[in-house]
Amino acid sequence: MKSRETHARKEYEQAALDEATCNRDPIRQFATWYDAAVAAGVLEPEAMTLSTATPDGRPSARIVLLRGFDDHGFCFYTNYDSRKGRELADNPYAALTFHWAILERQVRVEGRVERTTAAESDTYFHSRPSTSRIGAWGSPQSAVIPDRDTLEKLFARFRTEHPDDAAIPRPVHWGGFRLIPERIEFWQGRPSRLHDRLRFQRDAAGSWMIERLAP
Repeated sequence: MKSRETHARKEYEQAALDEATCNRDPIRQFATWYDAAVAAGVLEPEAMTLSTATPDGRPSARIVLLRGFDDHGFCFYTNYDSRKGRELADNPYAALTFHWAILERQVRVEGRVERTTAAESDTYFHSRPSTSRIGAWGSPQSAVIPDRDTLEKLFARFRTEHPDDAAIPRPVHWGGFRLIPERIEFWQGRPSRLHDRLRFQRDAAGSWMIERLAP
């Protein structure tokens, strides 16, 4: 394929971000921005890029959905045997990136990852539609399969094995992860590419320190 260049340009002029008005607690600042994304009609504001890496530093990234956040961290759920699950088991550090384009905003979260408790995973699993719960059984996520028909047959098999929607158990290989933030960066687009970047980082005492970064 012939090399292609892209030349799209956009000026970012909607808002500013400064230390005087930013919440000193980054989780609450995130909540404010998340609520603004919901109010603005962002399609799936909970969608985030999850970046993981192998122990020797080979990265991978994919879009997953945020399923809860609080002072303890940011939660998402997946198959523990998937590529991301295996990478997190071997190297329990990850990064999340939210991009809310219509608001000209981006949030980056970095930190250590741990599994949620079995009770938390059970609660979320049983809140899902029955087809999604069967899908967790029927899909050997990230494994090579010969064709689409194989996947459909696996789904049908587990649907037959679990006909009662209320009694579909959570697979032991499926559950949650919580990213415990060590660093959170808020990015607000500004004119002339002089964007606002505020980084919250834990200090030695565990308190949040705010730093402005050059764009």
